[in-house]
Amino acid sequence: MVRQEEGEAVIRRIIHVDMDAFYASVEQRDDPALRGRPVAVGGSRQRGVVAAASYEARQYGVRSAMPSVTARRKCPELLFVPPRFDVYRAVSAQIHAIFARYTKLIQPLSLDEAYLDVTVPLVAHPSATAIAEEIRAAIRAETGLTASAGVSYNKFLAKLASDHRKPDGLYVITPRMGPRFVEGLPVERFHGIGPATAARMHALGIRTGLDLREWDMERLARHFGRAAAFYHGIARGLDERPVEPDRKRKSIGAERTLEQDIHHWDQALAVLDALVDRVWEASGRRGLSGRTVTVKIRYADFRHTGRARSLPSPISSRADLREIATGLMRPFFPPERGVRLLGVTLSNLDSQEAAASGTQFALELEAP
Repeated sequence: MVRQEEGEAVIRRIIHVDMDAFYASVEQRDDPALRGRPVAVGGSRQRGVVAAASYEARQYGVRSAMPSVTARRKCPELLFVPPRFDVYRAVSAQIHAIFARYTKLIQPLSLDEAYLDVTVPLVAHPSATAIAEEIRAAIRAETGLTASAGVSYNKFLAKLASDHRKPDGLYVITPRMGPRFVEGLPVERFHGIGPATAARMHALGIRTGLDLREWDMERLARHFGRAAAFYHGIARGLDERPVEPDRKRKSIGAERTLEQDIHHWDQALAVLDALVDRVWEASGRRGLSGRTVTVKIRYADFRHTGRARSLPSPISSRADLREIATGLMRPFFPPERGVRLLGVTLSNLDSQEAAASGTQFALELEAP
C-alpha cells in the first residue's frame, strides 16, 4: 500500500485503464453499419470462436472464448466480423502514447489494458483522479473509443475499480474505502482468483472477501500454499505489488477441470480443441506467440504428468498449435486411470512482430 521515499511513507496512486469491448468497439468505430448492433469479432463457422463481443452482444450472454455456434444460438442477430490485429495494435500504440505523457511507470497487461503508477507524474496534477479523467478524454478525442478507469492505492483495487463502472466509467477506491469495498465482493470477482480456486474456496465456505478475511495465514497456507500471502492481503485491501514497466509475460495457458473423469481420446480431443482456442485467442489479444508448447494431465487420483515440445521459431498459426498439442497429448491415451484435468500452455514468448518475422501474425478463429 505504501512505499518509503526519503524516510516518509507515501501512498501510491495507481490507475488501471481498460478499454471498453476493445476489438468490437474498433470495428464499430470503423464501420457505421455495426454501431448499436450485436457484434462478435471472430469466426462464424461451426468451429469458430468469439474473440470479443460488443456490449450489445453481451446483453444476450455472448462472451469471448465462446464457441460461435453457442453465441449464434444466444443471439440470432449476431454479426460476425474477422479480426484485424494490425489495426488493434496500431490503436493500442496510440493509447500507450497517451499514457506515456503522464508516467514512465506503465505495465501493459494486453493490447487494451494497463496499470499506471502516477504517484510522481511527469506533469503537475492535483490528483490521480484528474489524470485518469484526462487520459480517458484524450483516448476518446484521439481514437474515438471509450475507456474505463479505476484509481486506488494499489493494483488489485485499481483493477476492481475499473470494472465497477464499465463501460465508459471512472471509479475511485480510497485507502479508507478499500477493506470495506473488498469484504462484500464474491471471491470470483477478485483478479488473481480463477474459477478453479474460487470453487475450492466455495467448498471451504469462503464466498466473499469478508469470509476470506476471517482465515489466518497458517490456515490459508495449508490449503493454498504460496498464494496464501496474496489472498491474505487482498482480503484486507492490501497489495504490495509494484507497477512493473519491464515485466514480460512468461507463458499463456488454459486448463479445464472436467465435471466427470474421461478415458477416451475423442473426449480428450474435444477438450483439447477448446483449450487451444483459448490459448491462441489470448496470445493474439496480447500480441504474443511462443516457441514451446506444454500439455498437462491430472488423473483422478491427483497425480499429474505432461510433455513439452520446443520449436526453433514461434508458432504462427492455431492449426500448428493444435497439431503440436495433439501430438503431445496422444501418447497418454488410453490412460490407465480416469483423467480429471487437461491443460495447454504456450511459453518462450515473443512479440507478434518477432514471431511473424516480417509477416502478419493472424489469429485463426475458424477450423483449419
